[in-house]
Amino acid sequence: MKLIRFGEINNEKPGVQLSNGNKIDVSGFGEDYTEHFFGSDGIARLKKWLNDNESKCALVAKETRLGSPLCRPSKIVCVGLNYAKHAAESGMQIPKEPVLFFKATSSIIGPNDTVILPKGSTKSDWEVELAIVIGQKASYVSEEDALDYVAGYVLHNDISERAFQLEREGQWVKGKSCDTFAPLGPFIATKDEIKDPNNLNLWLKLNGEMMQNSSTTDFVFNVQEVISYISQFMTLLPGDVISTGTPFGVGLGLTPPMYLKEGDVMELGIEGLGISKQNVIDYKA
Repeated sequence: MKLIRFGEINNEKPGVQLSNGNKIDVSGFGEDYTEHFFGSDGIARLKKWLNDNESKCALVAKETRLGSPLCRPSKIVCVGLNYAKHAAESGMQIPKEPVLFFKATSSIIGPNDTVILPKGSTKSDWEVELAIVIGQKASYVSEEDALDYVAGYVLHNDISERAFQLEREGQWVKGKSCDTFAPLGPFIATKDEIKDPNNLNLWLKLNGEMMQNSSTTDFVFNVQEVISYISQFMTLLPGDVISTGTPFGVGLGLTPPMYLKEGDVMELGIEGLGISKQNVIDYKA
């Protein structure tokens, strides 16, 4: 099943994208895609509800805006330098254990919403990433059991302001958390839709030119390892997002480096998780 949310910003409704590509309004189910939904077997309950009610659900018009496919989670946990070639292009060593940082949930936007370069930005960059959506409370999880805690997977553009991230004092979170820096979607594919999250093609184009084109087979730490590792240090709650890192091909790694500017268009996708597209504009007071 593919979970979507649609409608005006801050007034989105829950929906489902069907196998034929049509989108339907499931607000009659009575729940949005929140921590409660994921933590109370909401996916299974929604499937059961659809068996009796799908024919009664209104179609969503094709031109309707898509929002983030889940409500604001308690946290976005990101894994840095999780592809060997990306570590190399960043001038950093391949980590011996996962590098973790947080991304503010206020940065979340819909998959095709406009990305706003923050005030004072000079080095904003693109990063296509596979993100995991947690399906149940997870603490001290083993690698063997890790996939039992997954609700689904979602496409994420982990946009990063490199000057804020790397040249200012403190942690990476400053360069990761600007408003509009976390486009999610177009949908969450439930776990049963993705046979092997550790073997998916992912790519990103900038103004039509392929910049990133790789596979999650190149993970330094795979999905199971990442979930287990993070759960040793914090409790993951239902609906939490884990972003698993980006492959090589970011602007920081080019010679000379190249960064986002007003008028740019990013298009990105992951096998089985759809495509998103963001126009870039400068911050205006």
